[in-house]
Amino acid sequence: MNNEYPSKSLGIFPRSWSEESAGRIPGNIPIWVGILSELTEFAIFFVAYFIAKYHYPEVFATGPQGLSTSLGVANTIILLSSSYFMAKAMMNIRLDDRIKCERYLWLAVSCGAFYLIIKTWEFYWNNLQGLSTSTNEFYTVYYYMTFNHFLHVGWASCAILWVIFRLRAGEYSAAEHSGLEALAVYWHMIDLMWILIFPLLYVLR
Repeated sequence: MNNEYPSKSLGIFPRSWSEESAGRIPGNIPIWVGILSELTEFAIFFVAYFIAKYHYPEVFATGPQGLSTSLGVANTIILLSSSYFMAKAMMNIRLDDRIKCERYLWLAVSCGAFYLIIKTWEFYWNNLQGLSTSTNEFYTVYYYMTFNHFLHVGWASCAILWVIFRLRAGEYSAAEHSGLEALAVYWHMIDLMWILIFPLLYVLR
């Protein structure tokens, strides 16, 4: 993952990177460049998934049966909840209510932490079942897609902590919150990718 653009979008760089420079687009131009690069990366994984599924239909039909669907559902609920909390954080910063904004940011980062814990346990559980990247083509694709998403959630969770620190320092307000908005857009993108990944790996046969 390229961290250059998200770093600029979180307020480390000067005012010229503000949301005003991006017109009516939420966040700012650098974060959208970063998001487009991330979407391209995930698109490659999705293409690889469908190509592999076309060549190995039986493996992809039986592969999801070895996964814990309940853990996948739990993480889906957690990430959907995190998007709600992030949206509420944005609503409150626009109302200049920094206290409520911070509370919702803590709830969002808590969801990120829960996701990481559950996904780590899932990887461990899979290993106990003898499932790895070398088991078959399905699990090769599964591990590459989910571990890549795992890293994105980890990075974005750390970014939320950084934003909370800046919020406490008085860097964000109703008049200026482009860094927070950029992070919110990035977080929603990560959640969207999971909504696409979950049915492909856990549901479809």
